[in-house]
Amino acid sequence: MKKLPLPDGRVRIVPSLLAADFANVRGDLQPLVKAGVSWASVDVMDGHFVPNLAFGPDLVSALKHNGTGKVFLDAHLMVSNPDVYGPIFAAAGADWVVFHLEACRSPRALIKKLRKLGVGVGIAIKPKTPAKSLFPYLKDLDLALVMTIEPGFGGQKFMPKMLSKISALRVEIDRQGLKTWIQIDGGVNAETAVLAASAGADSLVAGSAVFKQRNPVSALKKIERAAQKAFMKSHLVKV
Repeated sequence: MKKLPLPDGRVRIVPSLLAADFANVRGDLQPLVKAGVSWASVDVMDGHFVPNLAFGPDLVSALKHNGTGKVFLDAHLMVSNPDVYGPIFAAAGADWVVFHLEACRSPRALIKKLRKLGVGVGIAIKPKTPAKSLFPYLKDLDLALVMTIEPGFGGQKFMPKMLSKISALRVEIDRQGLKTWIQIDGGVNAETAVLAASAGADSLVAGSAVFKQRNPVSALKKIERAAQKAFMKSHLVKV
């Protein structure tokens, strides 16, 4: 099993490569890595589960073997058959494989399969799926992902109604005494990061708010500072 970072009270801002320049993903990522970013997210879309296509396992493999291998990568599988693609992305070098609860008939079986392949495991839920649907699986997960937009396209607006789901997960994770990341994805910027971190999220995927800015490093750091302050102020997690 890979030694992956555990929640430690420090909020991670995770750049979404979906917002990077597709012709220069490595080049866009490198300045962030030099600035201390150690985690990035790879969106995987099949055009069926979501109405878009993006990123295959070759990107994960390339990033892991061309000088950015120190970066942890989560592969967010927005696909209809995660049982097939989960192991493929694990073999490609993904550190976490995150699949959607709505797309998986046997979540526990897939969790077990991915564990045997030595990767971290996460489950994501779409906006209409209640937070409590994740509760039975939390003790077996490294990461619980709440989509704060409808998955499929970047650049959408954050959905404030998802904050209650984040809070519910934080309460349950703390109740069980677990070391499980609460990740959000969609519409993250310096303002919405404060809301999400205050609710208890500690892994915030940010795309356009980082890569589409004039200075991506500065933009990420601004979001990080705002989120960290809010997270600590909330006192939802003992550090």
